Amino acid sequence: MNAPDVAVVGGGVIGLAIAWRCAQRGLRVTVHDPDPGSGASSVAAGMLAPVTEAHFGEEPLLRLALAAARGWPEFAAELSEAAGEPLGYRTDGTLLVAYTDDDLREIQRLHRFYESLGLPAEPLTGREARSLVPLLAPRIRGGMVASGDHQVDPRRLSRALLRAVARAGVSVLRQRVERLADLAAGRVVLAAGCWAGQLADLPVRPVKGQVLRLRTPGPPEFRLTVRALAGARPVYLVPRDDGEVVVGATMEERGYDVSVTVGGVYELLRAAMDVLPEVGEYQLVETCAGLRPGTPDNAPLLGVTADPRLIAATGHHRQGILLTPVTADAITELLVTGSPPELIAAFDPQRFRRVSVEVGE
Repeated sequence: MNAPDVAVVGGGVIGLAIAWRCAQRGLRVTVHDPDPGSGASSVAAGMLAPVTEAHFGEEPLLRLALAAARGWPEFAAELSEAAGEPLGYRTDGTLLVAYTDDDLREIQRLHRFYESLGLPAEPLTGREARSLVPLLAPRIRGGMVASGDHQVDPRRLSRALLRAVARAGVSVLRQRVERLADLAAGRVVLAAGCWAGQLADLPVRPVKGQVLRLRTPGPPEFRLTVRALAGARPVYLVPRDDGEVVVGATMEERGYDVSVTVGGVYELLRAAMDVLPEVGEYQLVETCAGLRPGTPDNAPLLGVTADPRLIAATGHHRQGILLTPVTADAITELLVTGSPPELIAAFDPQRFRRVSVEVGE
């Protein structure tokens, strides 16, 4: 049997989407992962939030995120048809609210930042916020709504991608890769999330996030994703049509530890109940922790590495689900044409190596 054109290491949503797109372009593809669809993809809440995830000093990442958000409707429709199942893609928008006056000042500062970038976000009083989500606590001070920040169910997304790659002829090998050099393929795509740094010389580290899954008897009585600052504690609540509400997420530098802690659960529940008191009546059905792949500048590594056979597609940190379609399209274009699209030029995996050399000189 001939070696595949592309070996994708990592069967999360990024790796699977790349494999699917490559197969659509006529490439022979294998995916290597001992448990595809697990890892960070199975823990993520699925917020597609280019606006409310925008941070000061991350403008290149924002441009990539906005491009990804524009592509999500078509990507969701195409993948759902290819897999024959829905993804839980919803376009209800995101509400960002403040619990204290200090929280409100921080959100107002964020809104001025969003305005300076031309991002669509509408400021709200506390009363206006409660008109959108009546379950909000009476003491909510105000906030803003980002109608273009949507959501998808990452677990459904993973299942759909696994079905789509199988139908496209991709071979999924449920095995762990110990050495990239052992892979017989024309090109290797490293999409192994926080584990990428253990397989190649890439500055990727694990950033732990604890997440809770709650359940209501029927569909939750709110449809917008609710993000909040509650006494400076960030929290989000993502409602699903099937009665699930995802609450998250902590940000912890704990190495590869994925234990769920009493403190982490307590802080998430306390913040969530401050914002939506009714959460106290929901069932707590799952606690879990995942590892985001972080980089020194919180932006992904996309493109050819120091090894010309190896292409990086990792380091997506907080926005892996959002950036899945745009990453898959860009990496596939690079593999097919040999040239990286301009959209990912700022995310060259070798950018930190160049900085180190310049500092050394």
